[in-house]
Amino acid sequence: MAAAQLGGAIRGRTAIVAAGNTAQGTIPGISADELAVEGLRITLAEAGIDKSEIDGLITCKSFGGFGIDTEIGRLAGLNPAYSATLDYGTCNFSLHLACAAIDAGLASVVAIVYGTNQRSAGNKFGHPLGRQDEASVYGFLNVAGPAAMAFRRHQHLYGTTEADLAEVSVSQRRYAVDNPLAIFREPTSVEDYLAAPYLVAPLRRPDLCMISDGAACLIVARADRAAELTDKPVHVMGIAQQTGLRDRQNADQWLRPWIQQVAERIYPAAGIEREAVDALYIQDPTSIWVLQMLEYYGFVEPGGVGEAFRSGAVGHGGRLPLNTNGGQLSEAYMWGFLHLCEAVRQLRGEAGARQIEGLRTAQYCSTFGFMKAASTILSTEAS
Repeated sequence: MAAAQLGGAIRGRTAIVAAGNTAQGTIPGISADELAVEGLRITLAEAGIDKSEIDGLITCKSFGGFGIDTEIGRLAGLNPAYSATLDYGTCNFSLHLACAAIDAGLASVVAIVYGTNQRSAGNKFGHPLGRQDEASVYGFLNVAGPAAMAFRRHQHLYGTTEADLAEVSVSQRRYAVDNPLAIFREPTSVEDYLAAPYLVAPLRRPDLCMISDGAACLIVARADRAAELTDKPVHVMGIAQQTGLRDRQNADQWLRPWIQQVAERIYPAAGIEREAVDALYIQDPTSIWVLQMLEYYGFVEPGGVGEAFRSGAVGHGGRLPLNTNGGQLSEAYMWGFLHLCEAVRQLRGEAGARQIEGLRTAQYCSTFGFMKAASTILSTEAS
């Protein structure tokens, strides 16, 4: 199937009508599911949408077995026509499923909900991520080890330096300074980064996001329903996904070349050129993911990420704003859901001191572990 058809069939047929979140950080005394329901309540209240409008529910699993649609639906008092639960880290994928469900006629207004209390629950660094495979015996219990190997591989191939990688977290912190939701708001510098000790060499603490408690929610609607629910719909113009399931544990796993396949599809799917993207959001549990996706989506030449930030091509104050909320590295964890919330707020002109003027199109790029990649293009216009 042609790239324009893969993910392009939903162009302009659905829109995000609301985006919201709870506070972020350490929130003791409340379960992940209760946080998810609170995130839904806040989002509906802020948007002035009645709960009775929701006829679809998609949840994302949280640690400890939480995040199942049947339980969250019960706690929220919902009995939707359609519901589903996706696995961990599925922010883009759950949005794509919502769009597909709406386009198939299974629902007209879908709530996407995620909540976690992983920080207050006390999961330690190195805590296993669910089912273990043969890689776990080598210490690959979370993203830090694979991310460190990915950066080593990148250094070997392109000569990328640690100072180059530092530009990612430093740029995002500059945005976070103006974000009252952000956990880390103190300004930092490349020099500060290089003075920090290694956490998993060659990565330092600023390269890895901190786990946080909280919840986030998106409300997605069919285009005609969106017009009834808000005067500021954010239209879903294109979606794309690709897996690398059979590439586990070979050399290419660390570079994740399947991201390139998503990059080849997403712009034809949305009917735009890459240059039309006004703001870019990249899921960033580690800074190396930002580096990789900047390259694969064609915004930066391989090995050129440091100079791209230093020259003002991307990042804070640059020609292409990147992770204007501070990203997971500075704002909060939330599997990247807050990137979509931020993109919606920016496109609506509701981002406060972080607002970038004149935005019409935003792109969000994410992955699920090292085996899947996805991207979404959002716009203020439906065509």
